[in-house]
Amino acid sequence: MNAVRKLALVSSLLALTSAAFAATSAEETYLATCRKEPGVPVPVEVVAPRVAQRYAGRTVEVLFTVNEKGQPTELAVSPSIDGELASAVVVAVKQWKFEPAQRDGTPVATKVVLPVRVVDSGAEGSRYAAY
Repeated sequence: MNAVRKLALVSSLLALTSAAFAATSAEETYLATCRKEPGVPVPVEVVAPRVAQRYAGRTVEVLFTVNEKGQPTELAVSPSIDGELASAVVVAVKQWKFEPAQRDGTPVATKVVLPVRVVDSGAEGSRYAAY
């Protein structure tokens, strides 16, 4: 459970680096700012979904398992989240790739809670989900 809290905290770092979005993509920013700690799945490839402007400022918590191969499985979001937003975020997170957490040098499946906050992308006027 400690690993889940660490990843949730680490994934929230991107919200603090909103200025970086002007110079680079959300995906590159997330990978550059992500802390890599033992026992936590580390994202190595991310996809940011495009979502409608009306979702700006919303946060979606995605619960999933990163399996031993680094693939997100068993994705779920709160049923109270708008279906269109939830679907866009889940479709994107399913495409993520992770370096799986390890225990004693062996990859292990790890449960993850990932808050995804929709932020303004800048000049284009579109919105992106940031991790």
